[in-house]
Amino acid sequence: MWKNVLKLFFVSIFFLLTACAPRKIEMPSYEGRDFREVISGMQNISEIETSMSIVFEKVDTEMMGDGALNISRGGDMSLRVYSLGFLAMEVTSRGGTVKSTPRLDKSKTMILTKGLRDCLFWWDIKDFTLSEERDAYLLINGERELWVDRKTFLPRKQIIRFDGDKEVTIYYERPARENDVWYQSKMRIELSRYRVTLTIKNIFFKT
Repeated sequence: MWKNVLKLFFVSIFFLLTACAPRKIEMPSYEGRDFREVISGMQNISEIETSMSIVFEKVDTEMMGDGALNISRGGDMSLRVYSLGFLAMEVTSRGGTVKSTPRLDKSKTMILTKGLRDCLFWWDIKDFTLSEERDAYLLINGERELWVDRKTFLPRKQIIRFDGDKEVTIYYERPARENDVWYQSKMRIELSRYRVTLTIKNIFFKT
């Protein structure tokens, strides 16, 4: 009897540990395929809805919260950020007109509008030149530089230039998949003294 009990106990522990073990993500591989052909298949995505955790950093200050974002390929967006269950920030952009509560300075506004748009719709880059750098493709046009992994075709880093000498730098990591769409679920957006780290919880791609 005790042998059977011990056997059942160890079998239960085995299944518990197996269930808790992190699952290896089978990464996509597009080796041998044309880069432009693959990203052209993403051009039918017109809108992205996502919920995420957000960390805002400026020098020695930090604010954490949860965000709900709806953003279109054209740049129209609605972002609501909650902290401790209360609405801490709301940003909307319609036809290039940005409204925010509380009022934001230009740097924060740039991160949360154009920065978010180009960060999420990274593949929507026009009139670019394409070159190869070891294990990455480098796409460059007049205002953006984008590094894309040559095997997975996922973004690694992006630089967005505006106002002549200002730069938004975006770092990507932690690949994930929603249905058939692969994306990076963690992004760090930096501009001057500001840093915003986004970790996606749920995401929906509308076509």
